[in-house]
Amino acid sequence: MKRQLQHLLILLILTPYVLYAQENRSSLQTFLNTPELKHASIGICVKDITGKELISYNPDKAYTPASILKVVTTATALEELGPDFRYTTTLSVDRNRENRLVIEGHGDPTLGTKHLNNSPYAFIDQWTEKIKQFFDSAKSLDIMMVDDYFGYDGISDRWIYQDIGNYYAAGSYGISVFDNTYELFFNTTRRDTCPIIIKTEPTIDLNFQNAMNLNYTGKDNGYIHGTPLSDTRLLTGDIPAGRTSFSIKGDIPNPPLFLGKVIADRLTDEGYKIGNIDNTHKQYNDNRFLKNRNIVTGDAFYTHRSFPLKDIIRETNVKSNNHYAEHLIRTIGRMKNPDIYAPALEKGIQEIETFWKDKGLETSSLMLFDGSGLAPSNAVSAAFVCDLLVYMQAKSKYSTEFLESLPKAGQEGTVRNRLKGTRLAGKISMKSGSINGVQCFAGYYIDGDKKYAFTIMVNKFTGNRSQTIKAIDKLFLSIF
Repeated sequence: MKRQLQHLLILLILTPYVLYAQENRSSLQTFLNTPELKHASIGICVKDITGKELISYNPDKAYTPASILKVVTTATALEELGPDFRYTTTLSVDRNRENRLVIEGHGDPTLGTKHLNNSPYAFIDQWTEKIKQFFDSAKSLDIMMVDDYFGYDGISDRWIYQDIGNYYAAGSYGISVFDNTYELFFNTTRRDTCPIIIKTEPTIDLNFQNAMNLNYTGKDNGYIHGTPLSDTRLLTGDIPAGRTSFSIKGDIPNPPLFLGKVIADRLTDEGYKIGNIDNTHKQYNDNRFLKNRNIVTGDAFYTHRSFPLKDIIRETNVKSNNHYAEHLIRTIGRMKNPDIYAPALEKGIQEIETFWKDKGLETSSLMLFDGSGLAPSNAVSAAFVCDLLVYMQAKSKYSTEFLESLPKAGQEGTVRNRLKGTRLAGKISMKSGSINGVQCFAGYYIDGDKKYAFTIMVNKFTGNRSQTIKAIDKLFLSIF
């Protein structure tokens, strides 16, 4: 009789868990039966913060992550640099030429940013006042931009042609400014010609080859193509007709020299005569195979400091800021190897793999080619991302800062319309990721003592993206 009671008690305890597991399997199967996912590759991993698995489906297979890769980049940056890390840019007087201003950058992606409630041009006024204290306006002033901190491979060699030249694929350099982005304005009211270029903001001298067309759908299908450091840009695609002013965004091809010219113009207004404006690109190439390298040295009189890293990673994750993410992965690499001739992106990728392997995570699925997820060649498993998320809440001393860097579903950022108006709104913090044929989400469900990490990766879905997203929303609602 006593044994029967024990068996009954065990059955009563286990029944809710069995029913819960059955419900999860049913929810998962309903999701997999979504018509748009008939030909898709899918990876799912859901775990509680102890690492216990709740749901999984092909968790160890590698998939294209798109922008959820930023979770990996920002977590690593936070762990290695700390939330209070700040980038620096220094103003100096050249030790060998007293009439030359030296501006040396160390990879700050926030210089002149329009994000983070920043006034983009405020730093120009601050710098001008400092420069006036150390240079005589009666003498011609040269400007040298030391922008070689990351080298000059500003983009990943796995980015595709359609992206390179657009603002979301901007290069990353030792000196970056204004998010390395300009806005190109058109008048599209005439039907007898291609869209007419009006202006750029900020004003930038580029050679535009205009092959763009008009459309009557109201959609922006316009692209700007061009290689880094080149002032030639090809315009393709189509943009809405009938607009007196319509704009698209491109990348500033050579941000350091552009900043040098902006500062020169400001100093000219203050009565200075400006001589040469140059950067260290040629010197960098000349020095590559020399044992005794020529370097520009100066006596610093002012140091500009960036926003703290915790603000940078929040902007990266909430707004899916590729520009910030690419600077972060290069910073990780440069901090590991300070030699400016060591490729910063490659070193950053190596350090990410090494760091998480040392933390006990299975890294064999990691195939990284950038820090933002823009390269279609990137690959990672749902299990790795999920395990990283578990680590960041269970073991990281920066768990709060990392959680706060992820946007809340139904409320903000790229997931502001996800699960909006449902019981999960505000309880799920997650990063989204989407490129052609790819839709992914990674983050946390937190409700009181309930805390789960999850990663959902869908590759090669067919049909409408919105239907795939709705199916994922339903899956969230069924398992949480």
